[in-house]
Parts: sequence; structure tokens; C-alpha cells
Amino acid sequence: MLRGSALLHHVAERVIVRYLTQQGYREVVLTGMMGDAEAVDLTYMDNGHRVSVKVKADSYFGTDPAKIAERELMFYRPETHSYGLEVIANTATREPGWISRSRADVLFYYRLALGQSEEEVAALAEGPDDVFFSELDVQRDDLRIIAMPVLRNWFEGAVGCYTPRPVLTDGRSAWYRIVPEGDLETAVDGIRRAGSIFSALVHR
Repeated sequence: MLRGSALLHHVAERVIVRYLTQQGYREVVLTGMMGDAEAVDLTYMDNGHRVSVKVKADSYFGTDPAKIAERELMFYRPETHSYGLEVIANTATREPGWISRSRADVLFYYRLALGQSEEEVAALAEGPDDVFFSELDVQRDDLRIIAMPVLRNWFEGAVGCYTPRPVLTDGRSAWYRIVPEGDLETAVDGIRRAGSIFSALVHR
């Protein structure tokens, strides 16, 4: 059973796959290789071209103080108005983070705040789509689509402007730079704001 960031990542992938399919994109395929060398999570066809995607799930999108304070809601963290960019994936091995390692064409940065415990989300993740999409409690979500090469080129020159922050992820220590939303979105051209996508996917 999935836990922690791997579980949140799975939820985000599952939502995004359905979103792309309902948007009319063809051959939407998960790579099935989380943590692979090229950091590509899924691909799809767009006008005859295969597009590769890195998915980043971010649960720091909650606005309800009561839910933020509830310890069981680990996927409902306070909204930060920032992007978390992984620069070192594993402190022990010094594996580069996905921001430099990913060969994806685009980054799907998906913020979502879930109003259920980790156990509840994990149980839904093991179930069929009809149950998963009808019972998953997405309180808020927002998808932004960013050209990965453009983002990486900017970040390579700007990385020193942002303080490194350690993050314990699924038993490994990683390092992130937390970039204010305004900084990134002013510097990086062509960001597509898909906005909230989950509610349109649910068939009740």
C-alpha cells in the first residue's frame, strides 16, 4: 500500500491521466517508473507528437485553519504561494533532483489539498476508478503546466537566490528550493494555468 509522497504522487497522476483523456489527448500512458533516471511520469500524443510529462504533486494548498491543524490530514497543508523544486533527490547518494534530471517536455505542477486521512486515501488508491473519483475528497486543486527546458534554464541561473531546505521524503532526505510563485511566473514565459481540474472529472 502506498504511503506519503508516493501516495500523493499516485493520486496526482491518476487525476491528470483522466484529465488529459477527457481533454481529447490520445495514448495517455504512465511510464510506471517513479524515480527513474529521466524523471518522466507519463506521456501522451498531441497533434502527432508524443509529449513527456513530469508530475509534481504539492499538498501545500489548504486554506481552512481547522483542517490544517488536524494531524490526520497530512495532504492538507497550509497554502504557501510557492513552487517546491527538488535540487537533490537523495542526500546519501547525491542523486540530482528532478529539476535538473528530468528529460520531460513539460512539468505538470499540481496543487491539491485532500480532506481525508492517509489511510483513507491509500484505500481509495487501491480501488477502481469509479470509487476513486467519486469518493476522493479534493478540497482544492490547481494545475499549472510549465515548459521544462525553459524552467530549467531560468532556474540554473537563479538557484542561488533561494535558500535550500531539507525534506524527508519516504525515508530519504532530499533538498528543495522553495521559489515564490511570483518570482517563477514572472521569469518563466508560457505557463499555462489549467486551474481546478478535479471537479469536472467526477461523474456522480
